[in-house]
Parts: sequence; structure tokens; C-alpha cells
Amino acid sequence: MRPAAALVAAVACLAVMPAQGQSLDVPVMVGGEADLDACTGLGRVARLDPAGDGFLAVRKGPSTDYAKIDELYNGDEIHLCQEHGRWWGIVYGGIGGCGVGSPVPRRMAYKGPCRAGWVHGRYVDFIAG
Repeated sequence: MRPAAALVAAVACLAVMPAQGQSLDVPVMVGGEADLDACTGLGRVARLDPAGDGFLAVRKGPSTDYAKIDELYNGDEIHLCQEHGRWWGIVYGGIGGCGVGSPVPRRMAYKGPCRAGWVHGRYVDFIAG
């Protein structure tokens, strides 16, 4: 492969890869209660049409107007951290190890170590919380 073609292919791969440290247009806020977990719910992606896209888009903000940054699939577990209308601010990609299962007294934008973003609540079932 020519060097220029290899560079174009690498950039194309990066454009669709989920970016753990990618900044959101609307940050997902966690914490704010001294005796509650930083994210108070646990959910599971559900009801995606296998004949359709087959994935739930994770976005940079709570609307389809925001860019897609990742994809989730039926059965994927997510932390439910913030509700905005029919959209959920979520943390995902390391259930149990994301630092949101214990209190964070001051309300703050989630900074990691897991991924964060926004999903439409139509495709989320509550597990706990």
C-alpha cells in the first residue's frame, strides 16, 4: 500500500473508533449526593431492531443533532448518570470499574476512566437504581 493510502486508511479507522478521552459537546454529569452512587442507575441496551441498524448510537449530546461517537448493542450494560428529556447521559465500557458506583459529593463532568456519552432512553431497560 502506498504511504498516502495507508495514512488515509488509518485516519478513516480513527474516525469510527470509540474515543475514550473524546470530549463531549454536553458533558455527562455525575455525583452531587454524599450518600448516593455517582451514577444512580444501571441499565441494559434493549429492543434494537436486528433488521435495522442493529446498534444504539452514543452521541456527544442529548439529541440526534450531535455527532455519533460510538455504538452499543443489545445486552450491553451501562451506568445511567443523567437524564435530559428522553436521553440518558451514560458511562460505559467497564461496568464495576468506572468509578461511578460510589459517592462523588460534588457534581462534576465525568472524566474517566471509562467512556461517556448520550443515548436515547427508548432503547434502555433499567436493571437497578
